[in-house]
Amino acid sequence: MTDAQAIKYWEQFKQNLLRQTAVTIKENKTQQLKRIEKLKKNPEEFFRYYFANLYEAEPADFHKKATKRIVNNNDWYEVRAWARELAKSTRALMEILYLALNSRIRFVLLVSHSLDQATFLLQRYKLTLEYNERIIHDFGKQIGPIWTDTNFKTSSGVQFVALGAGQSPRGLINEDARPDVIIFDDIDTDEEVRNPTRIQKKWEWIEQAVMPTVSVSGNKRILFLGNIIGKDTCITRAMKYADYAEIINIRDKNGKSTWPAKNPEHLIDRWLSKISYASAQKEYFNNPIQQGAVFKELNWKKLPAISRYQFLVCYTDPSFKDSRKNDYKATVLVGYINGEYHIIKGFCEQTSTRNMVKWHYQIKDFVGNKTSIYFFMEANMIQDIILDEFDKYARENNIEPIPIIPDRRKKPDKFTRIESLLEPLNSRQKLWFNLAEKDNPHMMRIEEQFRAFAPGSNAHDDAPDAVEGAIYIINTKLRTSKPIIVANKRKSKKHW
Repeated sequence: MTDAQAIKYWEQFKQNLLRQTAVTIKENKTQQLKRIEKLKKNPEEFFRYYFANLYEAEPADFHKKATKRIVNNNDWYEVRAWARELAKSTRALMEILYLALNSRIRFVLLVSHSLDQATFLLQRYKLTLEYNERIIHDFGKQIGPIWTDTNFKTSSGVQFVALGAGQSPRGLINEDARPDVIIFDDIDTDEEVRNPTRIQKKWEWIEQAVMPTVSVSGNKRILFLGNIIGKDTCITRAMKYADYAEIINIRDKNGKSTWPAKNPEHLIDRWLSKISYASAQKEYFNNPIQQGAVFKELNWKKLPAISRYQFLVCYTDPSFKDSRKNDYKATVLVGYINGEYHIIKGFCEQTSTRNMVKWHYQIKDFVGNKTSIYFFMEANMIQDIILDEFDKYARENNIEPIPIIPDRRKKPDKFTRIESLLEPLNSRQKLWFNLAEKDNPHMMRIEEQFRAFAPGSNAHDDAPDAVEGAIYIINTKLRTSKPIIVANKRKSKKHW
């Protein structure tokens, strides 16, 4: 942000602050004091009234619980690995100013990866105290004897200091008070988390220089704010020592928005569709991905006509849940010719079972009568509801059911299985993607999952798993040279 942009940004912040915190209540002094005391006893109502410019949506349960922890514990160390768009910094600001205005803290140290960033973050505190009409009306003017962008002290004696990584914090004291609040906000950087030596150096600075500024025997609140952007970060290290640490993603384990009042499902869907899988996982799901760890480069070329293949295998990893927000469902069409395996077409999406069924008919129509095609699905994941959906779709459209064959193989460890089979084929240019499908969103997601595939990663790997399944079936068929018998119709739910 340039200086001109910063000036414009803060001017807009100030004007919004003045507009939304105007005092409209008519009351006498007794009524005012009674109202203030009532608000002090309820942090959430305190936030709602005094920080109307920041209180843009009804908070989620995790917000309220976090506030209770930091407010109710005078000696506390907490890490909030909250995804973007979950108001990490804003929530902390409201909590810290609540404590300051209630005379429960005296010295706040706000630390970030640089002094510029720490100053930027502290500016919201400063302007809020300087221009918030409701705070001024109820608690008096806040501007104190020191009032700079990096160091200011309120009229009631609470000091705020910005500190950038690497700066010396030694000797910091507010009269007789050491820092009793340290906020580490945005302490990690993308560049540093790629270098363990730099992370180690910064962590030593945090533990040996910054943390000891608090009083061992006095009140102290240590708060780390940030999402997890690498395997080894200051945030992940702090989690090992904290009294409480939590990871909150933009969606929960059931695929639902963790803060629906602010981030409704359709807006999350829209935004995530505009960025890469790897970026979405790092910024919104606390799941940093090391791209190219196994599949450094993928091979693309124009593939032969469908009729050139002796047979094709359509393999599906259906995911466990019939949901649009959990695991990806992946269906791939793979062929073998001249010693090469070709990923001809694919579908990969967080979608319903119904849509997954439709993929199979699209592949069936795509292949037509040009060659033989076998439809396989991972058997240990198949549920009756999936089979029922295939039958239901066929009945509704008066078409022949897709003859699904279960892959009952007892599969070894997924990472080992995929890496050992697919990586050598890819590196020797024996595994090729269809160039004609390169811009297809489904194939783009398949490519992203291959690039994200890494040991110990939490990245989705349904597409590589489906490709491994297809190639395993192809190799089995080539090795045995025995025809695969395909049932035309499911007799009962137990025929597998």
